[in-house]
Amino acid sequence: MRAPAPKYAANDGVIDAARSALGDMLVDARERVGEVQLHVARERLVEAMIALRDASGLEYQQLMEIAGVDYPEREERFEIVYCLLSLTRNHRLHVHVSTDEVKSVPSVTGIWPVAGWLEREVYDMYGVLFDGNADLRRILTDYGFRGHPQRKDFPLTGYVELRYSEEAKRVVYEPVELAQDFRTFDFMSPWEGAEYILPGDEKAHEPEAKGAPTPLTADEQKKADDAREAKPNAPEPATTDSPAQTGAGKPDPGNRPEEKPDDPDVVPSKGQNQ
Repeated sequence: MRAPAPKYAANDGVIDAARSALGDMLVDARERVGEVQLHVARERLVEAMIALRDASGLEYQQLMEIAGVDYPEREERFEIVYCLLSLTRNHRLHVHVSTDEVKSVPSVTGIWPVAGWLEREVYDMYGVLFDGNADLRRILTDYGFRGHPQRKDFPLTGYVELRYSEEAKRVVYEPVELAQDFRTFDFMSPWEGAEYILPGDEKAHEPEAKGAPTPLTADEQKKADDAREAKPNAPEPATTDSPAQTGAGKPDPGNRPEEKPDDPDVVPSKGQNQ
């Protein structure tokens, strides 16, 4: 039996069909790394989702996932991404809306009830509010958890820690206390210019005082001092040669008469005139 949906659907014509179906609800549309992104107005998200689900040629019937992304440098720092699948065309695309900590996003639980838990995950991890979700509670973190762990400004240590109290016979929550020594990490190596001294290196950079302990004997130390005092200064390096050294002004500078051949055009062979 032949499958009703194609094995692979290209992106050709998808953006044009989305522009026609969404109209001014569509803020931007782009194709990146083989995937189609549709950025829609936050206030009209539900209307846009219904159009993408019902419009002929699109037919994205299934909501696969809702994810969040944090861009702290943006005015609306959060981007909510809805992953849709067309079972009819076997094609996927993403729908993006942006928001911040205060502005709520319309819930799509009226279209896809499965969005209830997915929106709770985004709320738990990022603190994004969804208007119309009847049960917007934390779903992944514990009761009493502070903060939203997927925000980029959330500390890795968290704000509270829990332990079992023998006195209270229950688990108690307390503010995070970093009791271990050397918890102030400095990842700069000493050879990279770190301005601190490691334990035990306090005297590493101090000059050795005269009379400090030395493994040399008294005679060896005296010989070393005498050799250091008797060492002559280095001669001044010569920068030019005198005429006596170069032979400047002589008929044949640099040559001695006994080295000249009798006939200047004849080069003596080996053993001749030698």
